[in-house]
Amino acid sequence: MLYPLIRPLLFRLPAETAHHLSLAALRLSPFRKKPLAWAGGPRTVMGLRFENPLGLAAGLDKNGDYIDALGGLGFGFIEIGTITPRPQPGNPRPRLFRLPEAEAIINRMGFNNKGLDHLLANVEKRRYQGVLGINIGKNIDTPVERALDDYLVGLERSYPLADYVTVNISSPNTPGLRDLQRSEALRALIEPLKERQARLAGQHSRHVPLVVKVAPDLDREEIGAMADTFNALEVDGVITTNTTSAREGVTGLKHAEEAGGLSGKPLFTRSTEVLTLFRQQLADNIALIAAGGVFSPQDFREKLDKGADLVQIYSGLIYRGPGIVAALLER
Repeated sequence: MLYPLIRPLLFRLPAETAHHLSLAALRLSPFRKKPLAWAGGPRTVMGLRFENPLGLAAGLDKNGDYIDALGGLGFGFIEIGTITPRPQPGNPRPRLFRLPEAEAIINRMGFNNKGLDHLLANVEKRRYQGVLGINIGKNIDTPVERALDDYLVGLERSYPLADYVTVNISSPNTPGLRDLQRSEALRALIEPLKERQARLAGQHSRHVPLVVKVAPDLDREEIGAMADTFNALEVDGVITTNTTSAREGVTGLKHAEEAGGLSGKPLFTRSTEVLTLFRQQLADNIALIAAGGVFSPQDFREKLDKGADLVQIYSGLIYRGPGIVAALLER
């Protein structure tokens, strides 16, 4: 692969500039409609068929501009977003930082996106035949107490085109968002979303799974309370985890004190601990999608061994390049 030769050049550019250049370059690659085969064979999760269990986490393609290009890398599924009902610019730049010594990234993007209309127009044109998830959030100027309104819009409009919909309540970069993970607020958000999901399933004659993405910065008691809510409301899946506000593994490095969520290798241990705790407490029929620090086939296998049905990557793709997809799927 050429990526090891190209990466030093990309890493000399501002992180966000390199991000957009890399995605644009992927469009020049030969297109592959179908995901790569996996030695473990296809698996059915949440009623959906996945040719392989490796996916791309939300955040890389917020607007669905590169679905086919990213799908061509061989992922079994791709998650786009986070998308909000209305376009918003996100936080001021710089807002994306690499920490190469730790193979980590800090971002405080702030749900920058072009809005639902733009993303859904792209989804309608996609040729990629793998599973597609749409990750939804709230606009920054929507008060937290009115967050449900934005999530209902996101679910209603995404439902006809998505294979599954993820409710993002765990980004550290939207003020107050993580408060929605608390027990009373969580139930008040998820219960009406599940009710709307049931209504939409009747209207469209298909069940689109509803998934919730959680933070790694949860203690055992918080995880237990969330698992109880997810079990009671019968959510279809949980993604463990989003980025962390902690700085373990990067202390003293350049950019380590930047505000935002930390992803990459330093997140692997904590995200796996959260995965394990949720697997112990969730009903067997609730799927777990593991994310956080997956860089090697051993990392990939450990997530599956700890109870993940599916695995997502993001930072690993940035640091290892497109070849990581095939590398992780080799057994």
